Amino acid sequence: MTDPNILLPGKRVSLAMPDRDHLPDYHRWENDPGTILGFGTQVPQSWEVRAGGWEAAGRNRDFPQFEVITTEERTPVGLTTLQIDSAVRTAEYVILLAPEARGQGLATEATALTLRWAFEYAALRMVWLKVLEPNAAGITAYEKAGFKPAGRLRQSGYWRGRPCDELLMDALAEEVPAPLGS
Repeated sequence: MTDPNILLPGKRVSLAMPDRDHLPDYHRWENDPGTILGFGTQVPQSWEVRAGGWEAAGRNRDFPQFEVITTEERTPVGLTTLQIDSAVRTAEYVILLAPEARGQGLATEATALTLRWAFEYAALRMVWLKVLEPNAAGITAYEKAGFKPAGRLRQSGYWRGRPCDELLMDALAEEVPAPLGS
């Protein structure tokens, strides 16, 4: 395994360039029942679809992905993505954490680092996300990183087989807490 290409160092996690050698890990994380529940997708994804998505994303400059790695061990524990709308300089944020990395506060730091990249490096005006209303842990992590409630899509998602609301949250550069360690 090669050393990760660190883009933004953090205290507990850092953002690095995604590594194709870790694609089997990404695929496993995406097909974890907790991930499927949190994204509301209801179905697992085949290897062929995931590998094809990797190739397409790598050619799209408006779809930067970051591997979340532990700062000390330098092991991958997640991915974050910005789906940039270059016409208006905004982006949708998505995070995926390995099942074994959840519940440790790593999502908050990974989200804060990705927001830093969005505002300082990509010069975005606003970043937004959707989160299923029953996902209290996700909502808490997003709020700690600087996201604020922005709206609700009624009955647009599913949680444990039942319709639920999706919450919209957004972040502006001037409202995001100072980077960790600054």
